Amino acid sequence: MIHFVLLIVCAVAIYLSCEWFVNAVEWLGERLNVGKMAVGTILAAFGTALPESVVTLVAVTTGSTDEAKDIGVGAAMGGPLALATVAYGVTGAMLLLKRRKERGRTAVLVAAGGGAPGTGVQPAADARQTLGTEKDMKRLAKDQKWFLPIFIVKVGLGLVAFAFKPVLGLLFFAAYAVYFWREIRGGEDEDGEEEELEPLKFQPKAASPATWAVVAQTLATLAVIFFASQLFVKQLDAIGPMIGLSASVTALLLSPIATELPEIMNAVIWVRQGKTKLALANISGAMMIQATVPSGLGLLFTKWHFDGALLWSGLITMAAIVYLLLTMRAHKLTPARLSVAAGFYVVFALGLIPILG
Repeated sequence: MIHFVLLIVCAVAIYLSCEWFVNAVEWLGERLNVGKMAVGTILAAFGTALPESVVTLVAVTTGSTDEAKDIGVGAAMGGPLALATVAYGVTGAMLLLKRRKERGRTAVLVAAGGGAPGTGVQPAADARQTLGTEKDMKRLAKDQKWFLPIFIVKVGLGLVAFAFKPVLGLLFFAAYAVYFWREIRGGEDEDGEEEELEPLKFQPKAASPATWAVVAQTLATLAVIFFASQLFVKQLDAIGPMIGLSASVTALLLSPIATELPEIMNAVIWVRQGKTKLALANISGAMMIQATVPSGLGLLFTKWHFDGALLWSGLITMAAIVYLLLTMRAHKLTPARLSVAAGFYVVFALGLIPILG
C-alpha cells in the first residue's frame, strides 16, 4: 500500500507545485519582458521539461551498459509521444468539461432571470466552437510544423548507422536554439491584450512582487516538481509488476505519462483559469524541447538504434501530429477533436501487445 499512497501524494504535490509554478512563471515572463506565448513555449516548457532532460542526460552519460543508456533513448521517444497524445487529449477533455459547466451555469442564470438582455450574462461557448481565430490556428500549426520534420529526422536516424551520426546531435541543439530565438522575438507580433496577473503566492498582498520572490518561487516549485516526478516514476515502476505489467510495458506505457505529468498539470491549471493559449503553448514548447535536447544527447552518447517498440512510438507520435495539423489548417480544431488525440495513445498501447509478445 505504501507505493499507492506515495503515488497519490506525489500526484497531489506535482499539481500543487505546478499551480504555484504557473503563477510564478507568468510574473517571470513579465519581468523578462517576453511575449505572452513565449511564457508557455519557452519559460514554462523549459522548466517542466528540464527534469526529463536531466534524466536522459544522466542515463546516456553514466550508463555502464548499452541497456542502461537505452533508458535515455526511451525517454527521448516517450516524452513527445505522451505530449502529442495524452497531454493534448487531457487539455481537450478539460475544455469540454469547462464549457459544459459554463453552459449549465448560464442555463441556471437564464432560468432565474439573470440572462435577460442588458444583464451582462453571455451565453457559454459551444463545445463545437473552434479553439481560436484563424490567426490562433496558424500560430498553433506553426509549432507543429517545426516539430514534425525534426521528429521525422530523429526517427529516421534511429533506423540507420553510419560513422558520423553522433555529430548530428549538435544539429538538434542548433534547431532548438533557432526555435528559442524565434519565440523570444515573437512577442512583437502578438496581440496587445494585457491580462491582469494573479498575485504572486509568495507575496499575495503585493501589487507588484519583488523580483527575488518571483525567482525564488519559480526555483522552489521546480525543485518540488523535479523530485516529486522522480518519486512518482519510481512508484509506477514498483506498482507495474504488482498489477501484472512487465518492466518493459511499464517503461513504455506508464513512465512517459509520469514524466510529462507537470506539462499535463500546467495545461489543466491554465485551462481552468481560462488561459487556453498558454496551455497549448506549454505543450507545444515542451514537445520542441523533447524533440531536440534529449535527442541530441542520445545521438552524442548512444548508438541511437531503434527496436520495434521505439519505432512504433515514433510512428504514433507522427500520426497524432499530422491529425492535429490537418484539423488546425482546416480551422476545425475543437475541444472534442483535440481530446481525440488521446486515442492515439490507446492505439500505441494496443500495438505494443504483438511487438512485445
